Amino acid sequence: MTRVARHVVVHGFVQGVGYRWSAAREAARLGVAGWVRNRSDGAVEAVVEGDADAVDAFVGWARQGPRGASVSSVDVTDEAPGHRVSFEIEP
Repeated sequence: MTRVARHVVVHGFVQGVGYRWSAAREAARLGVAGWVRNRSDGAVEAVVEGDADAVDAFVGWARQGPRGASVSSVDVTDEAPGHRVSFEIEP
């Protein structure tokens, strides 16, 4: 298993639609760790780490998000894995 981490910034209408809670559910389903939070610029930001296929699946989910979200773009950058073991929703 190759462990990877990605920093994801999701732009569009993504706050106030349950994006962070849905991201946490998706992370649990996929077995990835990390965190998600709202940014002051209206975007949602996350760091996700785990098996490469699971992380890629999370990034794919992030491109659509939950019902009610309207994602206009997603920025994804590689990050060094930080040995995270859970997924947290941050303010």
